Amino acid sequence: MSEIRLATAADAPACAAILQSWLDATPWMPKLHNYAETEGFCRDVLIGAQRAFVVGDPPAAFLAMLPDTGTVSALYAAQGARSQGFGKGLLDRAKAESDMLELWTFAANGDAQRFYEREGFIEIRRTEGENDERLPDILYRWSREARQ
Repeated sequence: MSEIRLATAADAPACAAILQSWLDATPWMPKLHNYAETEGFCRDVLIGAQRAFVVGDPPAAFLAMLPDTGTVSALYAAQGARSQGFGKGLLDRAKAESDMLELWTFAANGDAQRFYEREGFIEIRRTEGENDERLPDILYRWSREARQ
């Protein structure tokens, strides 16, 4: 697997393309933002204000997290890079930096749920759509303490 490295502003277009491709290919996901807005979000929020990691150059996958809280706010892989260990590698990097991680995934995203559960996350709670998309979602948590 390619080296995992900290993301830079130069990675924002590739990360935005990965995220926008997933959004566009997901029929149940409301289309709330255009590509320019997605790129700005990746550049200013995920990379600019959080701790973000990428795999590959250009990135094939990325993860963004709030290091002080252990909240993973984004984990996406390009269509052709899925099921190749990139997401696991990025999640392992986040686990190495935190004793506890939390993240949300949409209830409709069964693939993500199965992935996070395989990686040791447990379901904490569900909502009926307390997010921008107004879609039901699930909060997952992983802790180093629970793994020992």
